[in-house]
Amino acid sequence: MKSFYHDHILPYLVHHVCVHEKFGDERRKVVPRARGVVVEFGMGSGLNLPFYEASEVVSVTGIDPSAQLAQKAAARMGQADFPVRMLTGSAEKLPLEDASVDSVLSTFTLCTIPDLAAALAEARRVLKPDGALIFCEHGLAEDVSVARWQNRLNPIWKPFAGGCHLNRDIPALIRAAGFEITELDSSYMEDTPGIGGYLYRGLARPG
Repeated sequence: MKSFYHDHILPYLVHHVCVHEKFGDERRKVVPRARGVVVEFGMGSGLNLPFYEASEVVSVTGIDPSAQLAQKAAARMGQADFPVRMLTGSAEKLPLEDASVDSVLSTFTLCTIPDLAAALAEARRVLKPDGALIFCEHGLAEDVSVARWQNRLNPIWKPFAGGCHLNRDIPALIRAAGFEITELDSSYMEDTPGIGGYLYRGLARPG
């Protein structure tokens, strides 16, 4: 039953939640900053593709563990004004050369990757020295009372939400992977419960 839920139901729930306009507003803030050869963690159904600045992008390679979401991405991939390919797999092991990528983009994905340290190490490995990790992620709130509830509810939330963590300290984890965060801003997403709506948006350079 768990396999059926995770393989066939959860991908569609994720798509229908993330297609909401408020998520689009957040994507619009960060996706256009991607440049050159781009790798996108958790491309899913391709919801970021319309927000890329086509004139600035050489190509986009998306990686996502869900074959079902990859099928949903096909139409958006075909409409893009730049080459797009989708790899079914994990960001924890990228089939890419060292220092071959200009931008790694992650939106609402770092919360779910099982071995996030490995995925961030891979991002750092494939980025060129002057490349950038661009991110918009929900995570541990700075408000102590909200963070307390995130920690309490996380064990219940994770199995239902496909491994999503409510309480990952995104900036701390990015820094621990050897990145220097050069831009960072945080706030609650409008009309979203605080436990799942505290966002970090920023840009980090490989150290």
